[in-house]
Amino acid sequence: MRTLYLLRHAKSSWKDASLSDFERPLKRRGREAAEQMGERLAREKLKNPVLICSPAVRTRETAELVLKSSKLRVEERWDERIYEASLRDLLQVVSEIPDDKKVVILIGHNPGFEELLAFLSGESRRMPTAALAKIKFEVSWKDIEARSGKLDWFTTPKELSAE
Repeated sequence: MRTLYLLRHAKSSWKDASLSDFERPLKRRGREAAEQMGERLAREKLKNPVLICSPAVRTRETAELVLKSSKLRVEERWDERIYEASLRDLLQVVSEIPDDKKVVILIGHNPGFEELLAFLSGESRRMPTAALAKIKFEVSWKDIEARSGKLDWFTTPKELSAE
């Protein structure tokens, strides 16, 4: 069994117009949401997860806050292909995960993440900032194809706040 957590980066700031899209940081609300998602991931009691993240500033900050609030120790990887990735690019990243890695947290961007979620699980969901999906697979990473995963759960910061 393999598990993929898809986490869209938290809410970013558009305040500084001089920054490129890649350089945009999180805004306060985004930082709070990332911490919430970290607390949600902590409940999963993950064993030896690998974190694969876009190197954009907002995804790096999301990862840092999620890891801090979850107290997870992970093997971290930064993959430039995730930034502005198409579904095809994201599938390539997933297919290259070593088979001995059973739990992966992938942090990136839309629209690619919504497309990946729908492709892998057959379930279309809108992924607002900091949305988190857990998808389970009974095949190896390299054998993942359309609808080969099962969406175990999906949550957003708004839903967690309502709990």
